[in-house]
Amino acid sequence: MLDLDRTNCALVHEWLTPEATGGSELVVRQILSQIDADLFALIDFESRNPDSYLYGRTISSTFLQRFPKARSGVQKYLPLLPLAIEQLDLGRYDVVLSSSHAVAKGVITYPHQFHICYCHTPMRYAWDLTFEYLQASRLGRGVTGGFTRAILHYLRQWDVISANRVDRFIANSQHTARRIWRCYRRKAEVIYPPVNVDRFPLVTQKEDFYVTVCRLVSYKRVELIVRAFNQLGKPIFIIGGGPQLKELRAIARSNVKLLGSQPDAVVNDYVSRANAFVYAACEDFGIAPVEAQACGTPVIAYRRGGTGETVIDPRDRPEAATGVLFDRQTVPDLIAAVEYFDRQRDRFDPQTARTQSERFTPKIFDKQYLTFVRHCLESRERYGDFI
Repeated sequence: MLDLDRTNCALVHEWLTPEATGGSELVVRQILSQIDADLFALIDFESRNPDSYLYGRTISSTFLQRFPKARSGVQKYLPLLPLAIEQLDLGRYDVVLSSSHAVAKGVITYPHQFHICYCHTPMRYAWDLTFEYLQASRLGRGVTGGFTRAILHYLRQWDVISANRVDRFIANSQHTARRIWRCYRRKAEVIYPPVNVDRFPLVTQKEDFYVTVCRLVSYKRVELIVRAFNQLGKPIFIIGGGPQLKELRAIARSNVKLLGSQPDAVVNDYVSRANAFVYAACEDFGIAPVEAQACGTPVIAYRRGGTGETVIDPRDRPEAATGVLFDRQTVPDLIAAVEYFDRQRDRFDPQTARTQSERFTPKIFDKQYLTFVRHCLESRERYGDFI
């Protein structure tokens, strides 16, 4: 544990439910393994989950905890999230740490406190995904659409204001750091999130199929993958559940197999045996492509976003290649990337991919995160509030 002399810490996250198992939750778990902090969230259904590492832990939540169907997704109460997070009273703490992809960074702090925010992304539906969110949702149409746009306008204003409550930002990638600057005009230290690469087996003998693993929602661009492989005729397995599953099955040809959600053991088996992992989303970091590389599996991915930092294209660094990056989210671009990969397949060494994945281990995250926290607190003590 980190010994913060004469300090006590609070850690704030958005929501804690059995269904929330993404990268931001991995960061929360890793921080708690190193820092003795009291935990706060908008809602908490993990402290009563016997299968959770948080089972039995005291976790402070907000009034949203009592709202109908909050467990299945508190995002349905989007206009109330800023109000709810501001109700958490953290006055007794010296250090406030937040893990934020929506509103956690907006907690109200006091002059004696220091607030360090690990930002997974500025609020996506208020910024980058605004128009996609409006087009995909019935709330974006008609009179209701006008109210929805007004709410998103309000959220953007609140988001910028609340960013000023943070003393120092950490970003999960260079891509996210650029987005933080664009939205908030704040600089961010880049510390990549922890990926437990040790739980993935390195498999050097690959089989003649492709795979992708993700939630089937529009911004993951799985439809792009389906349409590209419909034309390629190559076998691909798509693992993951979500609202698009039915419509994707309707357009998929026989070589494209949608398996729905699968246990971790099944996912690991497919990813480790595949000749390549395909990813078309623009992710802030993207843990799944790193996990694929841990298996020694090359990655074919969209260049923009975190994958541009975690996957090495042979055209950029031929001696360290771990995959192929394509520049536009179009069917022709993805087809060209797959065909280029097939021509260059012998250049991809599974051990090289594994070595690349080891840049993102929990041990490295711990060292960088704790060093940054210590630096911030020591600098504040030495130089005052303005560091």
